[in-house]
Amino acid sequence: MASKRKYEESCAAAHALDLVGERWALLVVRELLFGPKRFTDLRSGIPGASPDVLSQRLRQLEHSGVVRRRRLPRPASTRVYDLTAWGRELEPVIVGFGRWGGRSPVLDRHAAIGADAVMLAFKSLFEPRLAAGLAVDVFLRVGGDGFRVAVSDSAIDVDRGDAAGADAVVVTDPGSLHEVVWGTRRLEDAEAAGEIAVRGDRDGFVRLLAVLVPPEPAVVDHREDDNKEDAVPVA
Repeated sequence: MASKRKYEESCAAAHALDLVGERWALLVVRELLFGPKRFTDLRSGIPGASPDVLSQRLRQLEHSGVVRRRRLPRPASTRVYDLTAWGRELEPVIVGFGRWGGRSPVLDRHAAIGADAVMLAFKSLFEPRLAAGLAVDVFLRVGGDGFRVAVSDSAIDVDRGDAAGADAVVVTDPGSLHEVVWGTRRLEDAEAAGEIAVRGDRDGFVRLLAVLVPPEPAVVDHREDDNKEDAVPVA
């Protein structure tokens, strides 16, 4: 008997869904794109998943070769989850998925969001054409997480990091940054409210925001097809 959780097809796309199509699985991958995390960190980034379900997804992803467990070197000696080299190949898939989902006309841009999800938007909204000639290196302290965003040669790099040598340092929270990145709130308004603080090259940060272009919402036509002659009969 075929498993209810598997498509049991030789189609590579169906097999990919067998591996990462369960609920929360791709969000686990999203949370690990910028580096390894402890189980408690994953729980914070995916609060909607119960500890039991998250543990199950991690076991499945580990069994599939997408995720691995390892121990950080001393003095940390903490056990963490990390993407395998093959698992990291999912990055353009998730970036593209985020770009596609960003066009949804029913996306709630004011719902709760975590730091890693906001930073992923820097990649999914990045417009290389607008970044020609731009060279900027920004450190963002988003809640309790630190990220480094660098743009050079019309390419963007986002990773965990510290503030050493950055052109600008931005301190904020995930929700406020998300609103500014998506253009639903002006940077000046968030600064005036004390929800975003920019030190150093503020103009550089403004130029970085300018090359993040939210997509136009998709136009969805719910009308019935009036061309009855071309309609496919239902068996």
